[in-house]
Amino acid sequence: MTGGFPLTVMLGSEADTAALAARLGAVLGAGDVVLLQGPIGAGKTAFARALIQSRQAALGPVEDVPSPTFTLVQSYRAGELEILHADLYRLSHPDEALELGLEDGFETALCLVEWPERLGSLAPEGALWLRFAPGDGPDERRLTVESDGFSRAAAVRGALETVRHDA
Repeated sequence: MTGGFPLTVMLGSEADTAALAARLGAVLGAGDVVLLQGPIGAGKTAFARALIQSRQAALGPVEDVPSPTFTLVQSYRAGELEILHADLYRLSHPDEALELGLEDGFETALCLVEWPERLGSLAPEGALWLRFAPGDGPDERRLTVESDGFSRAAAVRGALETVRHDA
């Protein structure tokens, strides 16, 4: 990995996850793809919800952000920014992702994608990978941030600086 990645952060609670999501959300924009990987219950949806709502709160009303497990893709607005939140868990083949319109979204929206391994070779180069894993305590999460060529790598490192702990 390049650009100072990978980095590991320990998150002690869902509130810590939400705070980190707000900090990262503030430096992300259209054309950024964040791939959220980890087992069920690892914090992927909580992270996405917090990021979307923090972007919306900065500009006006905040929407409810349910898991897109059944809709597969939900679209949100934060001012002029479109945010796509996808959950690919139910996909059985990467080609199904094309039918969801994600390729266009990768270029024009901020995309948050849960279960990105379902994309296979369609995962965009230069995406930001957030790999969630359970920590030692019941609410603790270990987050590993990786990328190879993410365009806002320096801004992401800066947002992580206040919570970074090598784990």
